[in-house]
Amino acid sequence: MTCQLFAVCFDASRPLHLARFWSGLLAWETADDPHGGVALLPSDDTGFRIRFVPTREPKAGQDRMHFDLTSTSLEDQQQTVARALELGARHIDVGQLPEEGHVVLADPEGYEFCVIEPGNNFLADCGFIGALACDGSQEVGYFWSEALGWPLVWDQNEETAIRSPHGGPKITWGGPPVMPKTGKERLHFDLAPSVDGDQQAEVERLLSLGATRIDTGQSEAGRVLMADPDGNEFCVLTPR
Repeated sequence: MTCQLFAVCFDASRPLHLARFWSGLLAWETADDPHGGVALLPSDDTGFRIRFVPTREPKAGQDRMHFDLTSTSLEDQQQTVARALELGARHIDVGQLPEEGHVVLADPEGYEFCVIEPGNNFLADCGFIGALACDGSQEVGYFWSEALGWPLVWDQNEETAIRSPHGGPKITWGGPPVMPKTGKERLHFDLAPSVDGDQQAEVERLLSLGATRIDTGQSEAGRVLMADPDGNEFCVLTPR
């Protein structure tokens, strides 16, 4: 039994505003979110939605996960950057080198993302969202491969990557050193048990793979809050 990556979830002080930014950049439609907030529905083979949920917690430091957007040509890369800037993004410096071909931006709430240069063979057939690039250990890559049932497509020098058998973006982990955790992650995965699956059984399976259960002291209706082996929070939703 495996679970589905239902959504990548952004905590946002202005969820609708941030949803409109990403809708404009990705050309995805907005939709009512049954779990609260605003959702974007994929218009390609990405396979998961993007959710924006309200929070009062300010962003602190660089996030451990970001989107890598692909380009078909230098002109296409420039057009994506220009469109992002028009929608409210800004250029940022996270230590990238001048000779590196990707462009690093931040969305209106400060979430980092990259627009990758053309000719990147690793992301060649992955669509516009080429990857969810994560700062994380080899162990956590193995965990998510088992959790989602996605095979490893890269496992070298403690760097790992997985991809759905159905295609879409890769999820990558860069290996050590892993960025220190500075509080609750504002970006997290929402998982849904497989069809006819059982939430509690799925929670038990994830615990057996190395996850931990997080007790917030508050009721999370329809959701079980957990953490992966690197301490990144994720939620297991009630089947619908």
